[in-house]
Amino acid sequence: MDKILSDEGLDTIFRAARTHSYWRDDEVGGVLLEAIYDLAKMGPTSANCSPMRVVFVRSGEAKERLRPALAEGNVDKTMAAPVTAIIGYDTQFHEHLPKLYPQADARSWFEGNAALIEETAFRNGTLAGAYFMLAARSLGLDCGPMSGFDKAMTDAAFFPGGRVKSNFLCNLGHGDREKLHPRSPRLDFSEACQVV
Repeated sequence: MDKILSDEGLDTIFRAARTHSYWRDDEVGGVLLEAIYDLAKMGPTSANCSPMRVVFVRSGEAKERLRPALAEGNVDKTMAAPVTAIIGYDTQFHEHLPKLYPQADARSWFEGNAALIEETAFRNGTLAGAYFMLAARSLGLDCGPMSGFDKAMTDAAFFPGGRVKSNFLCNLGHGDREKLHPRSPRLDFSEACQVV
């Protein structure tokens, strides 16, 4: 892979992309949601464990089920977003490893080791959530990721049974760029990185 994305592509997924709180009233269809997942699932995870699970909250009824779990500052923007993705992770992901990583008995690496399962599922589910946002941006959507919500309430409403745990929420749609505040600064390379 020796191709470099164009400046336009880099702007789309990084430099010009912003976290949105205000949304245009444009519908986000199921085909596009499937396309986002189909791109995001290609990102690397440990032993291809692929623990991310997603619930796309789109209907009014589903939004109302989510509302009580939202922090006060996240209610209006979530209710206005065309779709809210609940990014979760499967705590029994290792059951799928015979299919996902057939070259070794990877399931046995995790069986009976709750701490390793939780660490692997959370880390790789979070990585996959980042791939998910980059996929959404690359397909023309804006994202509004957030962590201000009650995970236990969300899990009870959308992941009953306890197998899947919510990690973060991500509103999706076409953001209202007129309502963006100036971009916050980032750390310079010298402040955040070392080459040794």
